[in-house]
Amino acid sequence: MAAQISTSPNDPVKQFSVFTENRVGRLHDLTSLLKAHNVHIMALTILDTTDCAIDRLIVDDPDKARELMVNNDFPYSECAVLAVEINDESDFNGVLAALLEAEINIHYIYSFMKRPEGRCALAMNVEDQDVAAQALVRRNFRVLTQSDIAR
Repeated sequence: MAAQISTSPNDPVKQFSVFTENRVGRLHDLTSLLKAHNVHIMALTILDTTDCAIDRLIVDDPDKARELMVNNDFPYSECAVLAVEINDESDFNGVLAALLEAEINIHYIYSFMKRPEGRCALAMNVEDQDVAAQALVRRNFRVLTQSDIAR
């Protein structure tokens, strides 16, 4: 039995970029695998390319997801993303204003499908996560950690 890696309350949110063949049913294979092992997808975006799709996802149990992808031949990379809680779509401009003021470039943004407390949130890949997080906190936004999205 594999040792469970505990997450610290301050661990950044983990994003997996899973590289799937561009063929019918491959995304279903991935989501079915995660569902069968009680790993919940909290946020998802898909980038389609000619040869493959890049499925970017945030899950509630990154350790289990990592193990499943390795053991089931789903190639992936992993990185930290900045996750910020918002009240509703009207807060989006305030998030952008905070990042603009801090002169932070945004690579991409996507929204969470589900959060344990039912609140809205955005996942962002930005130029400098630490500076971006400080700018958002100064504007009274809540920056989430991996433990905030665990179920």
